[in-house]
Amino acid sequence: MSSIFSKIASGEIPCHKVAENERYLAFLDIAPVAAGHTLAIPKKEVDYIFDLDAETLSGLALFAQKVAKGIAKVVPCKRVGVAVLGLEVPHAHVHLIPLNSEADVDFKKPKLKMESGEMAALARKIQLAVNL
Repeated sequence: MSSIFSKIASGEIPCHKVAENERYLAFLDIAPVAAGHTLAIPKKEVDYIFDLDAETLSGLALFAQKVAKGIAKVVPCKRVGVAVLGLEVPHAHVHLIPLNSEADVDFKKPKLKMESGEMAALARKIQLAVNL
């Protein structure tokens, strides 16, 4: 059975895309802990990030770096943090989270409520910054 992220990557489920190439996809998290919280995934479905082959894992890191730099240009923050949990969806992914303090990475805090239009506008701004 395909993961929800595989369905997003194939276009079966819509997302607020911020970056994409032939191997990777980045899109806004629908339950963000901070505005601009983005997920970066390989399109190839592998459950656990450390089961990715070396080429895919290193490619994901380089792709995430490019996306994080775009996020930082658009979302006011001190840094863009990276978190790898791997428990919520059985598809390798990294969380890219704009940070102003360590508390911004607390996945237990209430998630932000953002309207679809607001998310679409933010995704477009990040997308433009990533593609500069």
